[in-house]
Amino acid sequence: MVVRALRRELSRRLYIRAGVARAAAVRMAYLAYSRALLRWHDPSTPEAAQSLRRRLEQLFDEDWQDAQAGYHQLDALPLWEYARAAPRLLADLPRTRARMGRGDFRELPEEAAPERYPRYYARNFHYQSEGYLGHTSAALYDLQVELLFGGTADIMRRRLIPPVVRFVRASGASKARPMRLLDVGCGTGRFLRMLGAALPGSARLFGLDLSPHYIARARETLPRDLDVSLVCDNAERLPFLDGSFDAATSVFLFHELPAEVRARVLSELARVVRPGGIVVVADSVQLADAPELEKEILGFPDRFHEPYYLDYVKDDLAKRVEESGLRPTDTRLAFLSKIVTAEKASA
Repeated sequence: MVVRALRRELSRRLYIRAGVARAAAVRMAYLAYSRALLRWHDPSTPEAAQSLRRRLEQLFDEDWQDAQAGYHQLDALPLWEYARAAPRLLADLPRTRARMGRGDFRELPEEAAPERYPRYYARNFHYQSEGYLGHTSAALYDLQVELLFGGTADIMRRRLIPPVVRFVRASGASKARPMRLLDVGCGTGRFLRMLGAALPGSARLFGLDLSPHYIARARETLPRDLDVSLVCDNAERLPFLDGSFDAATSVFLFHELPAEVRARVLSELARVVRPGGIVVVADSVQLADAPELEKEILGFPDRFHEPYYLDYVKDDLAKRVEESGLRPTDTRLAFLSKIVTAEKASA
């Protein structure tokens, strides 16, 4: 028993140390990319650096603990996938740098007809080529996000899995009676893949995104045996009946929405979840969550085109969830993300 406990503790510590080292390596790659793109230098203070390290260690610790509890597996970074995308990212760098220099965030493909998309959406978020409205953008997005977050984006996404798995298990879901789960703003389907692996046979998955190119990428990359339906539509008006899902999730969506749209999307999530169901959402940490990281948080929209981020970080995500008609049951931080779990009152 003692030996087993020692092995477990050693495994935990090794995982945390390896994760922190990996994050440092990816962070160096991101800094090199940023300096080439922006001639930008890291503004972190010693206090901020200490806070980031502490939050990072906690993130890997919780990830390990939840894997041991059987909520998910400890997946490695898809290095081969990112290695294939890296040359395209570097080749696209001059276009992105030129766009930044011009302050041009309306350089979109000709087929991205403005009447098809809301004005707040039809733009080059992050100054990335094609915004969210092109195949190149969809192919590069996951690598870009991993670089931005120092190789922790997938781990932060995994922090949403435990409350969903606990809910599904408590509901007695099975292959004969699977839960219906909706992921809004599903992008390339990365979180849907995680949900499918964590809930084999006990969930029918649905993903919705406004970009047809990201939906196409999800269809191309998601496992063929995954029970998932993908829909291209606007989250402000979800094309589903009231109470048609047991659970709904959304990851890294709300900071890219104007305040009034953020409220509409949350209300739609509340509408399509059945009484007794849950909603789990995650996005960036907000200023009140990490005052020692104020310079880092505010530096993000200063470097990249993120027109709604400042409003978001000054807001209270849990309060907005509550105003949508849901009851928040848990709010927690995971490195640079904030996760709110809420339930819909039973009828």
